[in-house]
Amino acid sequence: MTEPANSLPRLGAPAPDFEAETTHGKLRLSDFLGSYVVLFSHPADFTPVCTTEFLAFAKIAPDLRARGVELLGLSIDSVFAHLGWIRNIKERFGVDIPFPVVADSGRAVANLYGMVMPGESATETSRCVFIIDDKGILRAMIYYPLTTGRNTDEILRLIDALQVTDQHKAGTPANWQKGDAVILPAPRTAEDAAERSELAGKDGVEYIDWYYVKKTL
Repeated sequence: MTEPANSLPRLGAPAPDFEAETTHGKLRLSDFLGSYVVLFSHPADFTPVCTTEFLAFAKIAPDLRARGVELLGLSIDSVFAHLGWIRNIKERFGVDIPFPVVADSGRAVANLYGMVMPGESATETSRCVFIIDDKGILRAMIYYPLTTGRNTDEILRLIDALQVTDQHKAGTPANWQKGDAVILPAPRTAEDAAERSELAGKDGVEYIDWYYVKKTL
């Protein structure tokens, strides 16, 4: 039987739902509706870079939970390999892995989310990160090569940015951190552009030009 094509999900579209065996039992992605989800894949269990990442994800798990975010890991290893690796991490590093890890030995989820990059490896999932909002919409994707461990601080920063922009209908500038000023959306009409100068001097507003206005929340 021909293996399904390796597809890529689309930003702003519903995240493809799936049901799978995990280290916490059988789960569906839709079980997490109402919470943000960080779905991430790793190349293989019992490998050094992936171990550092699981330790890092375990460390930020409380910070994610405080933001209403659930973690969900995945690789094409079996659930038995996942369980053995998690137990080994606890034994060697004293760290509990609090989030479910999907066993995707048939590559059903990997193919659904475009996690396998044949140019790097035909047998391992790349280091992919998918941020799915509380309505089940895919909001962000990050792909890392097999050789490079992820920056979990950036994942926290990205979630903060998404949640702030949703709440305030604004954008975030380069290198934005929680608490920094946001960028007001660019005007869409000549009338709106002309009115932008009226914002100058208002509390919390930094007016640079009609298309570039920052606001402290």
